[in-house]
Amino acid sequence: MSTWANLGLQDSASPLMEQLIFFHDHALLILVMITVLVGYLMFMLFFNNYINRFLLHGQLIEMIWTILPAIILLFIAFPSLRLLYLLDEINEPSVTLKSIGHQWYWSYEYSDFNNVEFDSYMIPTNEIANDGFRLLDVDNRIVLPMNSQIRILVTAADVIHSWTIPALGVKVDGTPGRLNQTNFFINRPGLFYGQCSEICGANHSFMPIVIESVPVNYFIKSISNNLNS
Repeated sequence: MSTWANLGLQDSASPLMEQLIFFHDHALLILVMITVLVGYLMFMLFFNNYINRFLLHGQLIEMIWTILPAIILLFIAFPSLRLLYLLDEINEPSVTLKSIGHQWYWSYEYSDFNNVEFDSYMIPTNEIANDGFRLLDVDNRIVLPMNSQIRILVTAADVIHSWTIPALGVKVDGTPGRLNQTNFFINRPGLFYGQCSEICGANHSFMPIVIESVPVNYFIKSISNNLNS
């Protein structure tokens, strides 16, 4: 999760988020190079005294500053398209989680395990524990196995919501009447926080998401306890 003075992206917890960070750095480097070059040229224009009364056209420089930006855009477009298709790839998921957005809480279903269902509400500030995070902790966390392909199906019961976990590089819109899906792979244990990132009404800020990533044997034990209770 983000902490004080964290100006960059969160540490990744999935291969897809690693790729998104690499692409961000790649695009940022190109932008810095362009900014420095254009800034240098503009700065030098203020201080040169070159005058040419007979300069009417410059075919070569016109070709260069038309073709060069097109080539630079290709260096951004090809990695972007590769990443776009990687994000949509579904690779034989081990677990399917269904998420339903409501005003203003989330409902979850583990479809593979006899439809284990539960609601997840934000813990109010006056009830939160001393080690909890205000406006981010929930009463029922999503427990998922690490090092496993997870498929998530997202929909909504009322208005458009958006299920977003920055550390995993996941953002899926939940639209009433539609079922959107994506997948992710959690490569380390821990707690990963997210929120609804689609303005969905008065309490839009108060429907957080918490994923608890655990080893597979702990996940199976957690599911078994839910089935028995």
